Amino acid sequence: MSIQTESRAALKDFIALLQEIDARWSGPEWNLHSPEDIVASHRSLMHTLETCLIGFFEQDATRPDFRRIVTPSRKLTGDNSDAIYFDAPVSAEHAYVIHGSMHGAAYFSLTIEEGAEDGLMASNTAGVINDEKLDIDNNGQFTLFLGGKQRDKNWLPLTPGASRVTTRHYFENATCAARDPDMEPRIRIECLTAKAVPAPPNDASVAAGIRRVSNAVRSRTLGMPPMVNGPLPPFVALTPNEFPAPVPPGDFGLAAYDAHYSMAPFFIGPDEALVITGRWPDCRFGNVCLWNRFQQTLDYRSRSVSLNRAQTLLEADGSFRMIVAHTDPGQPNWLDTEGNLFGLVFWRFFLVSGDVETPQGKIVKLADLNA
Repeated sequence: MSIQTESRAALKDFIALLQEIDARWSGPEWNLHSPEDIVASHRSLMHTLETCLIGFFEQDATRPDFRRIVTPSRKLTGDNSDAIYFDAPVSAEHAYVIHGSMHGAAYFSLTIEEGAEDGLMASNTAGVINDEKLDIDNNGQFTLFLGGKQRDKNWLPLTPGASRVTTRHYFENATCAARDPDMEPRIRIECLTAKAVPAPPNDASVAAGIRRVSNAVRSRTLGMPPMVNGPLPPFVALTPNEFPAPVPPGDFGLAAYDAHYSMAPFFIGPDEALVITGRWPDCRFGNVCLWNRFQQTLDYRSRSVSLNRAQTLLEADGSFRMIVAHTDPGQPNWLDTEGNLFGLVFWRFFLVSGDVETPQGKIVKLADLNA
């Protein structure tokens, strides 16, 4: 008979969760009906599992450290080829100091998330500060305080329920920043009020870590209903190739408060292309990314699957014309679908000044593109 421990019980529950995810989430209940769909779901699950192990298994709000959320080989919850994200656990019972760098980013912000305790998906935003509200020195360095005694500047309170902080560095470079190892910013967090030395790992702490990972994996799979089955934020559309008006997300969990978003599915036949026309707004940062149905960016290391303003060749009147197609059309601003007939197009615009024009999509035959 095997030795029974709390960690073994937690691991048994985690294994059962993975079996349930395979049986339900990787199947018709989540609108997956082909072998290709199942394979993609398993790849997404592995990325999610890696992220949750890195972010939640060893977690201590009294000794936090920033960990990169997504990378070119670890993608989930709407990653971005032009952004580098970090997060760390926090608690309203403590105070923290963050030392960071802009590292040449076009935009930086830090968001306080609520509802993310014990590995759960954040439910809403409880505070945000961006680089416009920070004192930053001539070298791009800054210091930011969280919680504790109120400060006149470079400070955010930690209200009850605050459980995680997310940082965003967005870049508008000719090369996607997320694939460039030299673009990773330096940022660290320190708890100012922790006193006791933590106890060594034990049965209870290891079991708690496994349960956090289970919660994190569940909330990002079975906890997220198929798009057609749940209420959608106003920036999300279900009609293929037609974009909703870009709008701020409000306090929607894991969203950037000072952004405008717009998302719609693309559906393109083998001999077709989606032509998107519009204008970049007056903003601090803007880009568009192609995702698969699991909100993972397509392969930006090897393909052109996103465009920021620096990468976009504009028309003579300042507008853009982008082409979403399965093969290279031989024209500027190609977005490569990797041969996927279905996927998602996601727009981000940060710190917008004035109106945001809604991009317009039109399906054409590849043979008619030159016309």
